[in-house]
Amino acid sequence: MSTNFIEPLGKLASDFFDLVTDAVVGEASTLRDGTEHAGVELPRDLYAHADAQTEWWYYTGHLKTARGRRFGFELVFFKRRTDLDRFGVVPLRLIANPLYLAHFALTDESRGEFRYDHRKSANNPFDLPAATSARRYFLKLGDWTVREADGVHLLRATLGGDLVFEAALKPAKPAALNGHQGVGVSFKDAGEASRYFSYTRMAAEGDITWRGETERFTGEAWMDREFGTWRTTENQKGWDWFSVQLSTGAELMVYHIRDAQGRPSPFSSGTFVDKDGKATHLAREDFQLEATAHWKSPHSGATYPSGWRLRVPRFGIDVSVTPVIRDQELDTRGTTMIVYWEGSCVVAGRHGDAEAEGRAYVELVGYDRSHESPSITSFLFGSALDRRWRSVFG
Repeated sequence: MSTNFIEPLGKLASDFFDLVTDAVVGEASTLRDGTEHAGVELPRDLYAHADAQTEWWYYTGHLKTARGRRFGFELVFFKRRTDLDRFGVVPLRLIANPLYLAHFALTDESRGEFRYDHRKSANNPFDLPAATSARRYFLKLGDWTVREADGVHLLRATLGGDLVFEAALKPAKPAALNGHQGVGVSFKDAGEASRYFSYTRMAAEGDITWRGETERFTGEAWMDREFGTWRTTENQKGWDWFSVQLSTGAELMVYHIRDAQGRPSPFSSGTFVDKDGKATHLAREDFQLEATAHWKSPHSGATYPSGWRLRVPRFGIDVSVTPVIRDQELDTRGTTMIVYWEGSCVVAGRHGDAEAEGRAYVELVGYDRSHESPSITSFLFGSALDRRWRSVFG
């Protein structure tokens, strides 16, 4: 009987907040105009899109300073149109539309340290200033920025008040257009697709200043660009994503999309890029991915794969992928509302008739399930305050 009583109250509250939100910020858009499966157009699609529900610009890389110190980095910017999002009965667009978010992490392989930070902005007077551009390549959230000059991607991020990271990345190959038709349309489930392309090898150089000491670095980076208005279904409960750069000059991107039972979806796929830059789509059956070890996070309690064997028989690839540090978990419940693992890895094995080594980044999402019960206090004020709130009020 209580359910029959509570559900109409929830509907009334939802309808009330919808009316208030429509009056304050306007009606929600469907964010669909019939072009959701159109192919990628460059350079236009490197820039921001006004009507994409979700879009991100994702950089990872493997760097070495002049003194021999090795480290990996992740820098990602997100923009989210919140027309279709809710926190319970409250439309999220009442709080922010669009919402800007960013993550930055450094894996100091030489010292065995992992550090990260994450930010969000509704671009109101109380937030960090945020911006993207639909006419040129420019991203900003506070003092974290990405821009392009003469084909070079210029990145800047800070961490903890004692670290400044500045990098110039130049694509060594044309953009790889991911998806089975080779036009950059990547299906995640039946009828649900993003536009997706990658710069799979970028020459990197720059400076890192840590605790007042500046070091010059060089290395290689990877950039993923994805945008669209796809719906998340029961077949998309998490993913294991790999970007691999081999010493043979080839690159490999593969991912398993996992369903509610943890099984790889048939829409899992990938892209192989040869040393000359030719990209080939990989269907789910073209590669095998096997976990060889696991790690339980002391922070979230989630258990992640922590070592893999990756095989692509079609191209003679059989390699092991091993994290350089086991703990590369990020708790971003105060921004993107998830806990995930994203880390620098080493690669060893064979490619064709040759021994091959290399570097990789791996992203593991959905092993922690806290995002299924999102907390508005965690989102607004961060997970630390949310834990304190729950300990006091239950």
